[in-house]
Amino acid sequence: MARGKLRIYLGAAPGVGKTYAMLSEAHRRVERGTDLVVAFVEHHGRPRTEVMLHGLEQIRRRELAYRGAVFTEMDVDAVRERRPAVALVDELAHTNVPGSRNGKRWQDIEELLEAGIDVISTVNIQHLESLGDVVESITGVRQRETVPDEIVRRADQIELVDMSPQAIRRRMAHGNIYQSDKVDAALSNYFRPGNLTALRELALLWVADRVDEYLQEYRAEHSIRSTWQARERIVVGLTGGPEGRTLIRRAARMAAKGSGSEVLAVYIARSDGLTSASPKELAVQRTLVEDLGGTFHHVIGEDIPSALLEFARGVNATQIVLGSSRRKAWQYIFGPGVGATVARESGPDLDVHIVTHEEVARGRGLPVARGARLGRARIIAGWVVGVVGPALLSLLLTGLTNGPGLANDVLLFLFLTVVAALLGGQLPALASAAVGSLLLNFYFTPPTHTLTVSDPKNIVAIVIFFAVAVSVASVVDLAARRTHQAARLRAESEILSFLAGSVLRGETTLDALLERVRETFGMETVALLERAGDVEPWTCAGRAGADHGTPLLRPEDADVDMPVGDHMALALTGRVLPAEDRRVLAAFAAQAAVVLDRQRLVGEAERARELAEGNRIRTALLAAVSHDLRTPLASIKASVTSLRSDDVAWSQEDEAELLAGIEAGADRLDHLVGNLLDMSRLQTGTVTPLIRDLDLDEVVPMALGGVPEGSVTLDIPEELPIVAVDPGLLERSVANLVENAVKYSPDGMAVLVSASALGDRVELRIADRGPGVPDSAKDRIFEPFQRYGDVPRGAGVGLGLAVARGFAEAMGGTLAAEDTPGGGMTMVLTLRAAPGGPPVRPDLPARATT
Repeated sequence: MARGKLRIYLGAAPGVGKTYAMLSEAHRRVERGTDLVVAFVEHHGRPRTEVMLHGLEQIRRRELAYRGAVFTEMDVDAVRERRPAVALVDELAHTNVPGSRNGKRWQDIEELLEAGIDVISTVNIQHLESLGDVVESITGVRQRETVPDEIVRRADQIELVDMSPQAIRRRMAHGNIYQSDKVDAALSNYFRPGNLTALRELALLWVADRVDEYLQEYRAEHSIRSTWQARERIVVGLTGGPEGRTLIRRAARMAAKGSGSEVLAVYIARSDGLTSASPKELAVQRTLVEDLGGTFHHVIGEDIPSALLEFARGVNATQIVLGSSRRKAWQYIFGPGVGATVARESGPDLDVHIVTHEEVARGRGLPVARGARLGRARIIAGWVVGVVGPALLSLLLTGLTNGPGLANDVLLFLFLTVVAALLGGQLPALASAAVGSLLLNFYFTPPTHTLTVSDPKNIVAIVIFFAVAVSVASVVDLAARRTHQAARLRAESEILSFLAGSVLRGETTLDALLERVRETFGMETVALLERAGDVEPWTCAGRAGADHGTPLLRPEDADVDMPVGDHMALALTGRVLPAEDRRVLAAFAAQAAVVLDRQRLVGEAERARELAEGNRIRTALLAAVSHDLRTPLASIKASVTSLRSDDVAWSQEDEAELLAGIEAGADRLDHLVGNLLDMSRLQTGTVTPLIRDLDLDEVVPMALGGVPEGSVTLDIPEELPIVAVDPGLLERSVANLVENAVKYSPDGMAVLVSASALGDRVELRIADRGPGVPDSAKDRIFEPFQRYGDVPRGAGVGLGLAVARGFAEAMGGTLAAEDTPGGGMTMVLTLRAAPGGPPVRPDLPARATT
């Protein structure tokens, strides 16, 4: 079943008339005979809108009870059971009442589209997800009901409903939008001229970007070559904190300003630079960036700035978006922060944007699973406190006339040992204990300035001091190791969870998985190698990254290799991974083998499908040979037998009629065999067009020789540009299209063959007044051996349209079917204009539509 088409009326602001425009379009379609129903339209007490609902079939709404009140929502099942051609569904961003099958109305619309029902809907620009922050900053109102931008962008047609701020305010003052008791408050708050102007600009810019996307799709479909803008790649650095949503939306708006831009959100686990992440918040941010058309990446890195810059350069990013630091002022004593470091080390090839947010300077909080590997600065500080600290303390205490006493001296030295252990770990603490013991013995234990101890109690005190210091150092070191192990296990679980999620989401491309391995472990090259046997050479089944120097041919040549079974291995170059990383790498390697097997199974299934298609074509060909080709042969045979018969004396008129029958059968046979041969050439890829420049009126009239005189009307202007085509292929395509149109046209209704220019393309239209074809069958009629409707056997083998489209595409053109206004079908043959010809500017519509 073909998916339905979605048309959206996008309003620049509330009250511009998008619902009225939708209802006007509905009346136009009903007048043309379209089966249309109103699935859900809310007139909000506006009389002009309510009048427009008259005369339209409305589907009964579903009633839902919630918190003691009864609400009405669209009944999706009732609409699907009614199965209209078009359904009107107002307010795309509406949130359904709890208890509904779907949380959002756009999800209900997705069900209708999947059921093959065309939908016309409405939405205001302020309800787009990526514009939530900027709309709030303009109007002071936070939009709670939003719709992902991708849902709107995927619409088949978007029409901007625009109105000047002055006109909207006049409509408001006249009571056409809100009730009279709400007009004054609305005009002085949300509907201020500045707010409406800003919303209007947002809508115009968004639609302009959508137009750019549509033009790119059109040029790609029609093989139009032109100069493209440089592709912008924006990397968003996430900490897992609440500010991530603001950064993602800001990056999405930046990407929307440049056609073809891409947003890549990255979270780097196990590091000291960013606070530990909330898994729930990360899941929300991953969903948000995917809804906005971006991608989410999870990377392991010890140093945040280095890992972030390495990732950005690895994906050829042009911009990095970071949030302002959440650290308090005193926390900057530990370093300048990620943003400042990235900006300093980014170089001239990367622009760094620091975005403010509500969490600035509120403190990072204590990390839950912070990496426990001590940084270089902390280790140096631990050695300074553990070695220099006791010496300075000794100088201070010996300078005092009356010291605090040996017991207090021991406590002071023990305090330095504990500080050294907390800062630098076990080794600085042990060194502090040793130095402190010697200094206590030499300066503070009688007899002083010697290493001997006269009082046994003092010996016990020094021994206890040393034992406590060693114990504290051991406990701190053990806690650091366990914390490090917990952080690594959590990082591994996050990576494995993401890997499992990617499998469930259908990310099964081998190249994408290997690229994920490369960026996760920060490697230069990742390759999946395999071989048929123990002595067979290795072959590369997939790779990611760029080879520097000699290509990777054996697992032994790699910095890291991970065996997968007996004859497969994952090889990585760039650096040697620690042993603890190989467990996660083993999971990636096993998944890579599964993905490779799946891809091969998909390839085998595709080859089986091609064989089945070939078998179907052969079966259809046999049926054509056994019936459609035998019919004209039987007619020819009967006529020849009759002419050669000696038993009947044929008159001249009878002989002429029999000869005409022979000629007609031979012509039909020639046409059928020609189409079969043409389809065979297309199937085998042996069609080689000889392109040259010519006028359409040199070829099109020649293609009309096989149809009755007076059955075709030509309308080809003389000022059309020259086209670049193969004359033979074009003549055969047009002949097949015209013969097909004449076959379905009613008696006395001529087929119209017209031509027009559009930019650097020329369109040839063959319009008939036949029964037409529904949208669901428009693509199927171009398949080989297809007949539509009740066409009798013997009228052809169903190859005419397939051959015509194949020849059109071979010449760099396209062939599509459209509805003829007033009934019938129009074949649109689009051809390339010859280079150097004068461009023809088409008349542009007055309204901004896509």
